Amino acid sequence: MSEPFRVIIVEDDPDVALYSRTVLERRGECVVLAVADARLVASVIDDFQPDVLITDIELPGMSGLDLVAQIREKRPTLPVIMMTAHASVDYAITALRAQADEFLTKPVSASVLLGHVLRLGAAARVAAASTTAQSVLAIGAHPDDVETGVGGILAAHRAAGDRVTILTLSSGHRQGGIQNAWNESSTSANVIGASLLLEDALRGNHPAGLSMVDVISKVIDDVGATVVYAPSKNDDNQEHRAVHDAALIAASRVDYVACYQGTSSTPDFRPNRFVSIDGHTDAKLAMLGSFAVGVERPYYLEPDFALATAKAWSRYGSGGYIEALEIVRDSASV
Repeated sequence: MSEPFRVIIVEDDPDVALYSRTVLERRGECVVLAVADARLVASVIDDFQPDVLITDIELPGMSGLDLVAQIREKRPTLPVIMMTAHASVDYAITALRAQADEFLTKPVSASVLLGHVLRLGAAARVAAASTTAQSVLAIGAHPDDVETGVGGILAAHRAAGDRVTILTLSSGHRQGGIQNAWNESSTSANVIGASLLLEDALRGNHPAGLSMVDVISKVIDDVGATVVYAPSKNDDNQEHRAVHDAALIAASRVDYVACYQGTSSTPDFRPNRFVSIDGHTDAKLAMLGSFAVGVERPYYLEPDFALATAKAWSRYGSGGYIEALEIVRDSASV
């Protein structure tokens, strides 16, 4: 016997909530959690692990549309049913643009409600069962580039079961040379269980004479990268820009490519995706804390600066702390 579907109902009308819950529990044998305040959903969704979310559009404190935008940051594939008492084409269009999977007008018959929940829940489980872990490659010019730009995102990938590889293309400019770079970078990678590759390929220094494009291409093939993060081209540092150019050539066949904010990004850095790293800031700070130990630390490695940067981006996304990305390619979502 399959496990019952788990459903969150977000509804401030107690009669509608009771009706929906009763239908799903008695006729669908679902496990149902009813929440009256949309602002509480984010705090319970990880523990409850729903198969389907049902929400009214008009809610106190936070609209259903805003709730879906928030949930999509945490659970992008969670099926969502939106309901409203207002039978309007405009409402339906707005709901669907907010990435709802279904739009229903109240009152909803028991058979219609149950049918949509069972169909969406079953489809979501089939999709989840067929989904394989992503192979994530994060590329930096110097030690600490990747951790500064997407350390929180990489921690989230690992928490989701994805494989993460960090590729650094030079030993950096701090004391200790390549041995110190390896020690610091491997300590950082171990915080989240990532793999580390350190290749001295900047400025034509690769021992085998390989170009940066060749080095990155080989790593992409070796790890089977499906997601690539690289420095932004909007950066004052010439080596960051060189890595950006090489990475985009090498990753021409990777479905998802995004650029992160570097330690010397210019005001021309224009992100168009804002990823919540709530729950992963401690891991990011631990990664940053692996660098420049016992020497004068660059400002961007300081915890207060890292958190302030992530907090500043939060005005554009859903979550308390955000890492920003310039999306180059997202073929997987097309």
